[in-house]
Amino acid sequence: MTEPETDQLLERMTIMGDLDGASFLPWIRRHATKLGLSHAISHSGPDRIELEIAGPEALIDMMEVGCSLGPIEVWVEKIERKAIVGKTR
Repeated sequence: MTEPETDQLLERMTIMGDLDGASFLPWIRRHATKLGLSHAISHSGPDRIELEIAGPEALIDMMEVGCSLGPIEVWVEKIERKAIVGKTR
């Protein structure tokens, strides 16, 4: 029998800054997929993007670092992360 994965987190990641670059949303999707993270973008605007992201904490940390560096046409000022409790993916 397989052990359940207990190191999986579900978080809401809010990225804030000058995010008007058309390439950022596809970049986020590609980066999350490369890291093997489950993800869904719930809001996108020129100054804020919110996504729900699930996976091991270390990989979510890597996603945060990647987003903070992002493509050159965006300027990420701040990233907030909040655990989502009581919801499963």
